[in-house]
Amino acid sequence: MKIELKEIPIKDVFEGYKNDEEEGVVGYKGKLNIRPKYQREFVYKDKQRDEVIKTIKKDFPLNVMYWVKNKDGTFEVMDGQQRTISFCEYIDGNFSLDYRAFYNLTDTEKQQILNYKLKIYFCEGTDKEKLDWFKIINIAGLQLKEQELRNAIYTGEWLTDAKRHFSKTNCPAYNLANDYIKGVLNRQDYLETAISWISDGKIEDYMAKHQNKPNANELWLYFSKVIEWVKIIFPKYYKEMKGVDFGNLYNKFKDKEFNSKKLGEEIAKLMQDDEVQKKSGIFPYVLTRDEKYLNLRSFSDSQKREAYERQKGICPVCKEHFEIDEMEGDHIDPWHEGGKTTAENCQMLCKQDNRRKSGK
Repeated sequence: MKIELKEIPIKDVFEGYKNDEEEGVVGYKGKLNIRPKYQREFVYKDKQRDEVIKTIKKDFPLNVMYWVKNKDGTFEVMDGQQRTISFCEYIDGNFSLDYRAFYNLTDTEKQQILNYKLKIYFCEGTDKEKLDWFKIINIAGLQLKEQELRNAIYTGEWLTDAKRHFSKTNCPAYNLANDYIKGVLNRQDYLETAISWISDGKIEDYMAKHQNKPNANELWLYFSKVIEWVKIIFPKYYKEMKGVDFGNLYNKFKDKEFNSKKLGEEIAKLMQDDEVQKKSGIFPYVLTRDEKYLNLRSFSDSQKREAYERQKGICPVCKEHFEIDEMEGDHIDPWHEGGKTTAENCQMLCKQDNRRKSGK
């Protein structure tokens, strides 16, 4: 990994500055990608933005910035996007400070801003080296999320097209799946979810493999199929469906036939079952039959104590005596057979026997 500290005057960064909603934000004679297309949009509030300009005008130091150096000699802002847009927008005449726009300043004041030197680290290396480095330096201000860090590494036409589908207000992914996906579009949560689903969690491997492809059609088509499959399998919508890991369920069960009507009837009953503590787990449960998704109600300490005293500390399986903290509460009649989490349905098993029973 090569990391080189540079001092660059603001006037050089501002040269060639363009801010376009669809085309992104560029500067540094067109060589610096300040905000790539469809990435998180300008989020500084007026007060934060103004403080950047005040810092520069007082000739106080701004925090160091980080640029990724690409193989073709271009750059992308990794850290410092909001500061960069702040001073570029001020110089471009798009807001004023203390009732004075940049064009109202004296020549001396203008030159002081334009000649102000920014401390910028140029970072280049392998994808893994850059990603590891950015995780280390991502410690100040509005921290970048994992997917935002990845986006800074795996730039290209594929990522630009993927952001078009997954990263902008009212993008196709939002319109299709807002009821099912948790997170924020412009913080790359939708994009991260889609890639995680299609790659079985190997997001960086998938992005590296597809980085130089001309579009993200494969990802979009896959994501669309997942959501359409969910709507067919679970035609009745519940708010608890938002955030369920439907991609992995689709990967495992897309070729299996289900009776949506029967699933719907079972889901309705489970939603009313007080034993089920995690309602969002109902959807993976009805497909997998794994009770771990439901977070079933546990016995209270008083219920376990009552059962322990009733048994006189004897495990009914191995017939050995144990202290109460060496035992665990167990349903005599299992939940899936109608057993409830009541004192009458509680028995205390030694930890070994309980875990052996649970593993059956």
